[in-house]
Amino acid sequence: MYTNQINTRILYPSFEYFEPKTPEETAALLAKYKDAAILAGGTDLFIKMKQGLIEPKVIIRVKQPSFIEERPDGFHIGAATKLRTIEKSEAVIAKFQALFEAIRVIGSVQIRHMATLGGNICNASPAADTAPPLLVMGAEVKILGANGTRTVALKDFFLGPGKTVLSKSEILTEVHIPTPRPHTGTSFIRLSRASMDIAKISIAVMLQLDTNKRISDARIALGSVAPTPIMANKSADLLKGNRLTRETLNQASQSVAGEIRPITDIRGTAEYRKEVSHVIARDAIELANRRAEGS
Repeated sequence: MYTNQINTRILYPSFEYFEPKTPEETAALLAKYKDAAILAGGTDLFIKMKQGLIEPKVIIRVKQPSFIEERPDGFHIGAATKLRTIEKSEAVIAKFQALFEAIRVIGSVQIRHMATLGGNICNASPAADTAPPLLVMGAEVKILGANGTRTVALKDFFLGPGKTVLSKSEILTEVHIPTPRPHTGTSFIRLSRASMDIAKISIAVMLQLDTNKRISDARIALGSVAPTPIMANKSADLLKGNRLTRETLNQASQSVAGEIRPITDIRGTAEYRKEVSHVIARDAIELANRRAEGS
């Protein structure tokens, strides 16, 4: 395993390969081969195989629609849609700025041309960049399995590092984001060691203002600070019903540090993440508020 981690050659074990034509065929194969690995963009799968972290006996190439569609109930994005496609979408840039800001800092342009939205979500990394903005925007995911389809709120999707509510015979097919209401602003901020490294800590904020510029709804989500991406609900509640004053901003941003459960790893210490959490929370809240006001 150590050899695979340091050399630059691709040394994969043998495996069976399937390329079904429809999501339904994919679900049937997953039901048959319980330990199969899903191949979408491959940006995470191939690295894990090369490092010897996983050795799947069966790989199933997902053939799913790639699309971004605005419908009466909001925006629908196919799970196989490339991150670069979403990044370049004018609709996403205009209405979901936090998602755009998160995607544009993922890896390199080459990686974003391969990686998919569904893959970033299903990898279930606590540092997944798309998770915080999708959480604050109230996203839900459509899941297909051998027994049919079901819809799950994204806040209920993650169970732990690398773990989701997906069964062995299920795949994620679509992400639904409700259309933002008027006077809504979102923001995303990430701190990392280098531009293409994963996050030390990330945060997304959504604020909705009423006609008096009071915060009628607020959501805050963070990554890399717990076993899963999390919502800071208590901190968000401190903002609701208030104008964004220095006092309310201080209260909410300071509260964030009490809601996270960071660990110390190679990218940073738990203490560092606690210390900077209220700083980036302050910046993200202020930015979302300015956008909600139309500044």
